[in-house]
Amino acid sequence: MINNIDNNLLDKIVSLAKRRGFVYQGSEIYGGLAGTWDYGPLGVALKNNIKHSWWNKFVDSREDMYGLDSAILMNQRVWETSGHVGGFNDPLVEDLKTNKRYRADHLLEDGGVDVTNMSAEDMDAHIKEKKVLSPDGNPLGDVKQFNMMLKTEMGAVQDSASISYLRPETAQGIFVNFKNIVDSFHPKLPFGIAQIGKAFRNEITPRDFIFRVREFEQMEIEYFVRESDWEKHFEYFKDEMLEWMDEIGLDMNKVHDVEIGDGDRAHYSKRTVDFEFEYPFGQKELYGLAYRTNYDLTKHDEATGAKLGYLDQETNERFIPHVIEPSLGVDRTVLALLLSAYTEDEMGGETRVFLKFKPSIAPYKVAVFPLLKNKPELIEKAREVYGKIKAEIPQTLWDDNGNIGKRYRRQDEIGTPLCVTVDFDSLEDDTVTLRDRDTGKQERIALDTITDHIKKIVSGS
Repeated sequence: MINNIDNNLLDKIVSLAKRRGFVYQGSEIYGGLAGTWDYGPLGVALKNNIKHSWWNKFVDSREDMYGLDSAILMNQRVWETSGHVGGFNDPLVEDLKTNKRYRADHLLEDGGVDVTNMSAEDMDAHIKEKKVLSPDGNPLGDVKQFNMMLKTEMGAVQDSASISYLRPETAQGIFVNFKNIVDSFHPKLPFGIAQIGKAFRNEITPRDFIFRVREFEQMEIEYFVRESDWEKHFEYFKDEMLEWMDEIGLDMNKVHDVEIGDGDRAHYSKRTVDFEFEYPFGQKELYGLAYRTNYDLTKHDEATGAKLGYLDQETNERFIPHVIEPSLGVDRTVLALLLSAYTEDEMGGETRVFLKFKPSIAPYKVAVFPLLKNKPELIEKAREVYGKIKAEIPQTLWDDNGNIGKRYRRQDEIGTPLCVTVDFDSLEDDTVTLRDRDTGKQERIALDTITDHIKKIVSGS
């Protein structure tokens, strides 16, 4: 078996993703737009399963978590106060001949240079000393800091007051609503506020498919704690994140937790652990877990006078809570899952490609076929079976395109765990063939038990 060891794996994933309707290039018929991707029907289903799984584990199954969906556009002062206007930067360098712009750290990394703890000034000095050239072979200019926020203007009058930004993170929407949640629900510490939403970053050089993009989706929690308790909650969420990664089917042999050093942490963080994944283009960040102290609430409190402290009803003590932040990207999860699930084996004397998704995360749980699509009696019976299953398992697919072998291969390639085939025996004895994706094994199952049988397999019970 060949599994995730091919140097061309990313090309295979990109091709499969487009061919089977997971991910398309944004604005493709107009030549595309760098750093943007559109999710097709299977991609949407996969994303929704990821988000549902995350929300169920970290919100719905708990008593201490509150959901939020904050606005993408916020008052510009939010970003000034949080430090993003002044400090949300990446090192930019320009090709002096073509004027193409690049991330200086990426150019150096691609050349085998370790940029850990390297400042923009250090990168500039290295590029000049070593005479590093652009990918086109041209000399490079000075390394400059480039703010990654996407600026926009609101209203009819264009002046400084009309400036806003597409949010570069979802966290600030949580912080500015902290007082609203406390006033509405009177939660006891510790408690968290969770949301799933879009964020935007003006990446200098988007690349590596859906890994580094300009528009992406985050699943994020701000968990408010007493300062004295931050370490135990940090370790708790570290374990919970690892457990969830395993639950959704990431290849845990490719997941590594990396402690981020003082010089590389975000300005608000006192401790950060990145969970990195072994992508075909290198070991890169998948998720982050940060101890943000009480930096954000303190800054917003000082800027607004909104009294963002927390009053402990039992001790009558008022203080600004500290924060643990688990931050997980939906798009990077999709990519890591596709890479984890991609498998090649041999079946029937031919190479077969299939996505070995866990049933709980697969876009479709089961596909229903008539053995032949030109036999009305089979179509009618298969439609009856399809309706029966879909009524209880909504992620059920009807497929009558091509011969039965092609249908099996198609369902394997999109990761459907089970296939139900209605044949001529089904008309006589009310049984159907149930096929397993991973093994290709088939068994006859009575129609009156088929739905319960599928549910048991999909749930893993």
